Order: sequence, then structure tokens, then C-alpha cells
Amino acid sequence: MIALPEPAATPWSDPAAFWPGVLAATAGLDAPFGVLELDAFAWNAHDLLRRAGGTPIRLASKSLRVREAIESVLALPGWHGVLAYSLREALRLATTVDDIVLGYPTVDREAIGALAADERAAARITLMVDSTLQLDLVDHVVAPGARPELRVALDLDMSIDLPVLGHLGVRRSPLQSAAAAVALGREVAGRPGFRLVGLMGYEAQIAGVVDRYGANRAYERIIAGVKRRSAEVAFARREAAVAGLRRLAHLEFVNGGGTGSIESTIRDTSVTELTAGSGLFGGHLFDRYRTFRPAPAASFVLSAVRTPAAGVATLEGGGWIASGPVGLDRRPLPVWPEGLAYEPREQAGEVQTPVRGGRLAVGDRVVLRHTKSGEPAERLARYHLVRGGALQGEWPTYRGEGETYT
Repeated sequence: MIALPEPAATPWSDPAAFWPGVLAATAGLDAPFGVLELDAFAWNAHDLLRRAGGTPIRLASKSLRVREAIESVLALPGWHGVLAYSLREALRLATTVDDIVLGYPTVDREAIGALAADERAAARITLMVDSTLQLDLVDHVVAPGARPELRVALDLDMSIDLPVLGHLGVRRSPLQSAAAAVALGREVAGRPGFRLVGLMGYEAQIAGVVDRYGANRAYERIIAGVKRRSAEVAFARREAAVAGLRRLAHLEFVNGGGTGSIESTIRDTSVTELTAGSGLFGGHLFDRYRTFRPAPAASFVLSAVRTPAAGVATLEGGGWIASGPVGLDRRPLPVWPEGLAYEPREQAGEVQTPVRGGRLAVGDRVVLRHTKSGEPAERLARYHLVRGGALQGEWPTYRGEGETYT
């Protein structure tokens, strides 16, 4: 594990010095490869703590998918626990991490059986549910009397519906009211083999929506108004759910927010912890938020392999597209050399990506930033670590360690 002290300087604020330094440090590597600049990574981890203002932060592992990066961040005071995206992943992390909340319900019967057979993992992992059907499945795999008591949290839907705009947020959970959450909480509390320990409510229409649009100030005002209204409605729902559930059980945690909504979420007094992950690697989507700006810690490098026309070079690979609504903002962003743009009718391709601008020759390197989350780790076996313009080793991704969860 590498220590992540807060850096004294911010070299990434000067792209003309930062990116050539990254390329110089990795000149001996064959592309494609991923880079994690450790000072930028550390700065992001500390900046998220500053934004949280003392509220603990749970790390969203899906946004990193690098075990050693997760462990390095969790070593910092103020970071505690993991929000995992797969029960198999959670079981593996539970060998070293003592507080893991599964961010989504699971129907993985083999993994449920493994959890029920491991008392230490059962004490460290919290299952997420939004329906009695998920409880029924667990009971079907391993009867209550044949397993340790399993920890359970409820996933409260935080989306809203507005006139004209319609449904805002993600269609995540059928628990769309405080009353629905309390009803399910009562069911959990009354069933043998389960213990209700927490609530999660992720306000995606605040955390996941950019709000900086340059000269389009009118649209920015609309987005700001939607976010304010979302907070009013969704936070009141979460507060009411928490009040009702605390009459049924001791809630160890109430989780909310994401990298893009920390300043908003900490105003909800019912929330005891935040979640963040994407902001650690600093994908380019966050360049379009008004209240914060992560450092570009993670990047990947591709090689130009041919020049089919004047001013055009073709990169090997490049179609590392982020999840979410299909749009131009889900593409990787070429950041060095400056001035590169996608060929409009081809965009980022699975095995080749034409770009215009610059004077690239065969063998030249191009640095790109991913959009938001863990998409590079699904393509890479490792991140090469750079600090101070020099290589510092490497961290394998989940895939590099032979693990594939989703």
C-alpha cells in the first residue's frame, strides 16, 4: 500500500508541463496502458474530505476497481468502508476491509451461499434490498437457522417527478416513499436471519448531472433550480424514512450522495455518511461541475498507428465508453497533445479511433481521460503509477488479478 499524503503542489494545473511529464515517465511502455498520477490521486482524496466537512465518506469501488487504490484511500482518516457493486467482489474485499455495503441487490445464489458459510464475511458485509422477494431468495438458498444473521440495508428511491420535465433521477428502487421503506423495514425486522442496519438513498439527479455550461447561463439556472427542487423533495423523503425506520431498528448508517452532490447532501441532517468514488480518479465529466474540480489523476495512453490523410491520425483502440445516457460526453477525452478532436462520423472506435488536429506521426502517443467511472479498469490489467515525473510501480485492476464481477 502506498501512502497518500496531501501534495503541496498541483502540477496538473499546467497541462503543458503535466502531460509531457506523464509521457516521459512512461516512455518505455507499450500502449495502450493506464496511468495513475499519485499526487493527483492523493489531492482528490483529500479534497473530497474537505468538501465533506467532517462527514465520513464510503468509497464506491465500482469507480476504481483497483484493490490497492481502495486500500490506500481507506487508510486516510475520514474515509471508511466500501460501497461494493457485486457480492463476489464484496466477499473478496472482506478479507481486508471490515465494513462493506453492497450497493445493489443480488440474486447470485453461489455468492449468497458463500456469504452464509463465512461468519466473518457475514459480519462485515451488508446486503442491499428493496423487496421481500430478495429476502425470499436468500432464505431459499440458505434457511435462517442454517446461517449467521445477515446484515441488511434498504435502498430508498430518490428520484422525483416534475411538471414538464417528468421523471428525474434513476429508476433504482420500488421504495419510492418513506412509507414503503418503513413497511419493508418492518418486514426485515420481523424475519429471522436478517438484521436491519442501514438505509441508502442516492440522489442521482443531483450527483450525476453537470451544471456548468459555459455561456449558456440560462440553462445553468434551470439545472440549479431542478437540483434545488430535487433536494427539497428527495431529502424530505429520506428524512421521513429514517425517522420511521429508527422506531423499528438501530440504524448504523444512513448513506447518501455521490462525488457530484457532496455539498448538497451534507445539508441533509439524517445522513451519517457520504459515498464517493469517481472523483478519486477524476474523470473529465467533473470538469463541468461548478462547485469542485478534481485533478486528472487517471488517464490512458494510445499510440497512433497510421495517418490516413493530412491532419488525421488513427489511434489503436479508444472506444472506452462510459455508462449512462448515450451522448458525446460519454467518450474519452483526448487531452494531449492539445487540439485533437474526433472524426465526427467515426468517433471513438473499438479497435481504432481517427483524430484530427495536431501533427501526429506513426508511433506518437496520445493521452486520454475517461469520462466518469470504472470503464478503463474493464480494459486494463494494471495502472502504472507516476509521481514527480517518474514511474513508481503498478497497481493491478480487478481484471488484472483475474477477477470479473460484472
